[in-house]
Amino acid sequence: MLKSYLFRSIFYFAVFLLGITNSYSQTREKAFQINEKLGRGVNYGNMFEAPSETGWGNPWNPEYAKIIAGLGFNHVRIPIRWEPSDRSSATFPYTISASFLARIKQVVDSAKNNGLYAIINMHHHDGLFDNPNGQKARFLSQWEQIATYFKDYSDSLLFEILNEPHGNITPTMWNQFSSEALSKIRLTNPNRVVVLGTAEWGGLGGLTNLVIPNDENLILTIHYYNPFSFTHQGAEWSEGSDVWLGTKWLDSEDERQVVEQEFAPLVALSKSLNIPVHIGEFGAYNKADMASRSRWTTFLSRYFEQQNFSWAYWEFSAGFGFYDPNQKTLNSDLVNALLHNPIPEPFRYIRTAVFTNTFDNGTQGWVVYTQTGANAQLSAQAGTATVSITSGGAEGWHIQMVKNTVTLEAGKTYKLSFKGKAESKRNITLYAGKSSDPWTSYSGYNSFEIADTTSEYSITFNMTVTDYNARIVFDLGGSSANVLIDEIKLEELSIPTGTFSIPENKNQLFPNPVNDVLFVKSENRFNRYTIYSLSGKTLQKGPLNGNQTTIDLSGINSGMYIFQFQGKTEFNNQRFIKK
Repeated sequence: MLKSYLFRSIFYFAVFLLGITNSYSQTREKAFQINEKLGRGVNYGNMFEAPSETGWGNPWNPEYAKIIAGLGFNHVRIPIRWEPSDRSSATFPYTISASFLARIKQVVDSAKNNGLYAIINMHHHDGLFDNPNGQKARFLSQWEQIATYFKDYSDSLLFEILNEPHGNITPTMWNQFSSEALSKIRLTNPNRVVVLGTAEWGGLGGLTNLVIPNDENLILTIHYYNPFSFTHQGAEWSEGSDVWLGTKWLDSEDERQVVEQEFAPLVALSKSLNIPVHIGEFGAYNKADMASRSRWTTFLSRYFEQQNFSWAYWEFSAGFGFYDPNQKTLNSDLVNALLHNPIPEPFRYIRTAVFTNTFDNGTQGWVVYTQTGANAQLSAQAGTATVSITSGGAEGWHIQMVKNTVTLEAGKTYKLSFKGKAESKRNITLYAGKSSDPWTSYSGYNSFEIADTTSEYSITFNMTVTDYNARIVFDLGGSSANVLIDEIKLEELSIPTGTFSIPENKNQLFPNPVNDVLFVKSENRFNRYTIYSLSGKTLQKGPLNGNQTTIDLSGINSGMYIFQFQGKTEFNNQRFIKK
């Protein structure tokens, strides 16, 4: 299915590609080389994009770069809020504080001195999102200053123009702003690799309207947090997210299929425009169960690498992170998921149909609602439901195709799929949710790019509450392109009895291979360790301190060694490689 989807996606992009001058001539050889060196990275999240460095309780520490490099990561992404009054002036000439620039320089230098690449960006520029035209001059001036300050740095430093453009920055406006910012950067950094994201919150949905400048040294970046109901369950800043608590990721064929279909347009675009891709953010919040977080992170990390995407996990040491700065310990499950775990065989559900609507006999309970001046009509014949749109309105929810009175039960997992197309390429959103105020989404909001060839799309979601009067919704506003749907299917996914378990690995060494710092996770019955050469010579020994121990290996030469976990009456041996 994925191969055919990719073929169709390439076709869908053909018209879009014709409008981009000289893009076919771009080799972007250097950008691909830099992207390969970026490889695996992590975000310094909740640090410099906070209103102040300590504002969100996660200040940067100079030792972090050594830890990150020692684990085997290749780069750090440094989100930065430049807007606060103690960091920059809000009036012409919009001067950035010398002390703040020096602080960011310290962070960049720390990365460089530990062999890490670094990406600095502009993050949470709220004034620009609220008032793009009024703040444009400040935005461009800031980039001119940042670029000038760092102009003599090596290629190991990259600039990212703006994190997740949204609000009043329309896609058309973003194409203009990003091009002008790139021009400011090129005045002093003609060959530096620059990272460019999409409008509409930096996700895959923004690809449709993105115009990529005719520039050799660009990397395209995308953020990915799907399914949102899993990755953001219980997130305090996301209204209604408590209803998602308990949502799991079992790494099933169905869940993987959703990921692959969502990324198919990006894979096709990267190949067609010959542009490398960096996944600038992905992660699951710590309210999700650890086993699901590990499975999701493992699959996404390896999947991105299979596509030759570089990536930066969100984030190092806060709510999504794998390092506890208070206890100075690592979450080995997440570290292994990011760096070491292979992709296992997918889990396979048993499917039971709840309903299938093929539209052979009318609209089968589906209705269309319109808001704020939008206008559309629903009809069905010959097995196809057609939403004819005369005025799309400004937002997706201004036109909704809805099926009401759907029963969704707590503790059950569902797959919702449809076959459809549009008169011309456009985005639509699909979700399952509450049918009354506050209109909570149970599945998260899932955006799809569809075009004029019928394809199949799907989502999976867990229910943590029972709703006998739920609804399924297609948001179809924001465009006047008609939508045609041939089939909509809701299935219950159940686990075969006795087939699903996650073995616990209690004694772990990571990273492996290791540079100078080895992290050891051990069972309580092992309280000491000894490191032997392969010939049996004792090289180092010491205590194991509870669940996790940090061991300095700087005195040991490169090679393969035996690490022995030691208890009162038993031991356990594991091999590791010192780089």
